[in-house]
Amino acid sequence: MDETSLLLAGARLVARSSGALWWPEERLLCVSDLHLGKSERIARRGGTLLPPYETAETLDRLGAEITRLAPATVLCLGDSFDDVASAGDLAEADMARLLVLMAGRDWIWIAGNHDPGPIPLGGRHLAEHGRGALCFRHVALAETAPGEISGHYHPKLRLALGGRGLSRPCFLHDARRLMLPAFGAYTGGLDTGRPELAGFFGPEARAILTGSPCLALPLAATRARRRAG
Repeated sequence: MDETSLLLAGARLVARSSGALWWPEERLLCVSDLHLGKSERIARRGGTLLPPYETAETLDRLGAEITRLAPATVLCLGDSFDDVASAGDLAEADMARLLVLMAGRDWIWIAGNHDPGPIPLGGRHLAEHGRGALCFRHVALAETAPGEISGHYHPKLRLALGGRGLSRPCFLHDARRLMLPAFGAYTGGLDTGRPELAGFFGPEARAILTGSPCLALPLAATRARRRAG
């Protein structure tokens, strides 16, 4: 199973095992926190040198989803680049690949905290995007109308199952909001038990794991299991 369906503010959405979100009715593909150019940005600022392949890997994964689903709209939910300079410093092959993916589609860049300014690429550049009853923004609001879709926190579920540890990026959702995992290859994750996340979701919230199988688990039950362990 490589996807799990959910309902948010009347919209039927599909959480993909890749970490992408698919809205079939609108033919809209949404990904969050690509962090393209992360290794270049770290090197530019004098940090630890990382193998410069994360952008190509992330674009390959995004390209696979676009090929499979043929979206009319691709919405990147903020922190698409590791900083504003990274958008102009992509390797030539990575830039060419990105432009091919963008061609012929309504491509929407939502501003994130890493890339708040305009970037030197085509597409639409927005602070947030409303479509039907849904509102796409980078950072979740403490109080919001039902239908918010956000990223930013890179949620990740850690759980012990059968004596083995399970750790996967995940979607989080309840009746009011949905939070996407980071799609980028070199991105960490914030544990779902952290207080930064706990206050956003009601008792009925679920975590939908990326990877295979794409499981949906009650968030309250996973927290109780960890406390018991």
